[in-house]
Amino acid sequence: MNKKNTSDAKYFQRGKIQELKAELKSEKKDPKFTRKKNVLKKIVANMTMGNDMSPLFPDVLVCMDIPVLEIKKMVYLYLIHYARNKPEMILMSLKSFTKDVSSNNPLIRAMAIRTMGYMPVDKIIGCLGKPLHDCLQDRDPYVRKTAALCVPKLFMDDPILVEKEGYLNQLKDLLNDNNSTVVASAIAGLIEIADRSEKFDLSINFNLANKLLVAMNDCTEWGQTYILEAMMFHVPQAHQDAELLAERIVPRLQHANAAVVLTSVKVIVYLMNYMSNEEVINNLYKKLGPPMVTLLHSGYEIQYVALRNILLIIQRRPDFLNNELKVFFCKYNDPIYVKLAKLEIIIRLTNIRNVSQVLSELEEYSSEVDVGFVRKSVRSIGRCAIKIPEATDECIDVLIRLIHTKVDYVVQEAVVVIRDIFRKYPNRYESIIGILCENLDSLDEPEAKASMIWIIGQYSDRIQNADELLDNFLETFKEEATEVQLSLLTAIVKLFIKRPTVGQALVPKVLKWATEDVDNPDLRDRAYIYWRLLSSDPVAAKAIVLSERPAITTEVEDMDWNLLDDLLLNISSLASIYHKPPSNFINGIKSRKLIQSPALNPNIHMQQQKTFNFDEDEKYTKYYY
Repeated sequence: MNKKNTSDAKYFQRGKIQELKAELKSEKKDPKFTRKKNVLKKIVANMTMGNDMSPLFPDVLVCMDIPVLEIKKMVYLYLIHYARNKPEMILMSLKSFTKDVSSNNPLIRAMAIRTMGYMPVDKIIGCLGKPLHDCLQDRDPYVRKTAALCVPKLFMDDPILVEKEGYLNQLKDLLNDNNSTVVASAIAGLIEIADRSEKFDLSINFNLANKLLVAMNDCTEWGQTYILEAMMFHVPQAHQDAELLAERIVPRLQHANAAVVLTSVKVIVYLMNYMSNEEVINNLYKKLGPPMVTLLHSGYEIQYVALRNILLIIQRRPDFLNNELKVFFCKYNDPIYVKLAKLEIIIRLTNIRNVSQVLSELEEYSSEVDVGFVRKSVRSIGRCAIKIPEATDECIDVLIRLIHTKVDYVVQEAVVVIRDIFRKYPNRYESIIGILCENLDSLDEPEAKASMIWIIGQYSDRIQNADELLDNFLETFKEEATEVQLSLLTAIVKLFIKRPTVGQALVPKVLKWATEDVDNPDLRDRAYIYWRLLSSDPVAAKAIVLSERPAITTEVEDMDWNLLDDLLLNISSLASIYHKPPSNFINGIKSRKLIQSPALNPNIHMQQQKTFNFDEDEKYTKYYY
């Protein structure tokens, strides 16, 4: 810990209002205002800790007239903190603000206009008019930059005033400013307003886009991010325009700042929608790969953001990063959220050429200490089996080895996975049923029990002691989860239909319990249906209960095309991490869409192939018949 942090820690102690007030009013000689600084630091620290310092307002307000920048900063922090909850008190500061926005010191002018913009108080907003106009045209670039960022804040509180006063036009004028920082701030303000205003649409033509990219060379890393974001509001009218802009942005992929890299990726992916030359598109995707992989060597939080964005790009371009599979292999010290994100990408990159390598890795993951990760790894083996039919035998071998480990949660997940493989490839792997039956004692979770029961019922004509196995499960029927009860009911009915003499003792018992002793309406209704079918028309019952089910298919779209388009336009934002549109969690924000243009490629979705996908941990259906 450095000395400054150590010395500042003393201020974070609960202060008494009377003592702080006395210190503020102290008339002792203090030519350098050291005492005032210290007491204001105590007040700001107490505010940070949640202590009410509003009784000191009149005394703090007096400090606004002290011509010391550090003191003014703390006073402004105090005013911002109480502006929303104590608006009537803020009005007392109007005179001082009017004075500060006309100060000869540009730092004070900038701080004053920024603080006024942070205050959602009608009187303050009403007084912003002339000062904000003046600051947007101030001779000092720092003041202009600060004023530009003040406009979107004011827009959130009073959009009508912003349009009426012509602040939007002044922001547009600042795009021609000779200072790159001012240009970046102006474009940031316009983007913020465009994303939230139904009336204002930001449109950047090709010439302005080129001009902004030139200004980007002199910007800070965050200024570069704002200017790159502005490219999302340019709609190319020709394929060549999109290609030229993309090539000019490519060098930013080597930037040290992750935000610049990801925003560059977003813009390039966006511009590809307006390209037709497949060779150019392929080359650009190849250039996107190394920077994204480089981000995986950053901190875990940045890794996770990169992984979630990579997952989106892979759904648009399945062959993206096809040769970088090993990069996504999990390290023992990766946090669980990074491991799960990597696992999802590994499965999507798995193909017939690398499936053996993937299965070896997944088998190794299955011996780790994190139970949640182990479960996901075992399920991923099943996904490989269903996705790549040629690798199913190898997947089954791995699952059998995992069952032989006798680790309860591994065995249970393996049973769930094998059930899905049986559904995908019926009558192909019955030879392993005996191994499953040897491990019934390991099953104590509802999904695993339901899966095993389904297997027994489905193959009850080939399992000699199927009635004994089901009878063992039936002993705890009333205490089981609904999922297990439903599976058990259906399995016993299947046994009775396939082997009437064996199942006739179990059917009356389970139907009676399901209709009389259980409260669940789904279970009761299904039991009544089976009862009436079996008693009135056994032939119809057999046709219905034993009807051929469609096999699990891998032809499941990853994501709705429109949603994927929306998320790809929001790479590097929270939307790309949640995989939900921004409108789902931000009120009042507009959805971004691809704008029609002569250059828009009508075949962009042809690259988006259909691949297998589970929705997180949920399976195809909750109950199995």
